[in-house]
Amino acid sequence: MKQTEGSSPVRFQEGRAVYLRPIELEDAEMYHASLYHSRIRELTGTQKIYSREQIRRYLEGKMQDSSSLLLLIALRDTDEVIGDIALQDIDLLNRSANLRIALFGDEVLGKGYGSEAIALLLDYAFGILQLHRIELNVFDFNPRAQHVYEKLGFRKEGVQRDALFYNHKYHDSITMSILEEEYRALYGAK
Repeated sequence: MKQTEGSSPVRFQEGRAVYLRPIELEDAEMYHASLYHSRIRELTGTQKIYSREQIRRYLEGKMQDSSSLLLLIALRDTDEVIGDIALQDIDLLNRSANLRIALFGDEVLGKGYGSEAIALLLDYAFGILQLHRIELNVFDFNPRAQHVYEKLGFRKEGVQRDALFYNHKYHDSITMSILEEEYRALYGAK
């Protein structure tokens, strides 16, 4: 999705190829459509069917929720939205959160966009929010994502056996995390 003429998107965190921007109610239609790409539904374990109104209410709720941060991933050169990324269950007392990411289409997979988006969000999470631990879950049928997360510094913590029933079969969910000192050692942050 491109910005309307004359408007300039907010570039919350900016990298070489992508930037992260806040999601707006005007994004509801595009966000709704993104939920129906069959491969993305599988990779994210999305099982429910959502109406446009449900998505609109979801986005309104996310915008008011201080325990989560939902951002869109856009290409730097064209402003095209190619995915979303979120910090969820932000716990400032224990300095932890859960991360999730989805890219909207096979044509944007394998180009480093997701890795860059995660690195941008980790920089914000550890540098501004001062979090100590960020975890994520990845399904066992997605070894490509597991490899990417490991390259970014996430370590496997455990397996939730048969946690997802999708397409007539049970799948394990692998929990991975990164701690602030691991992030700082890997990325050279202070």
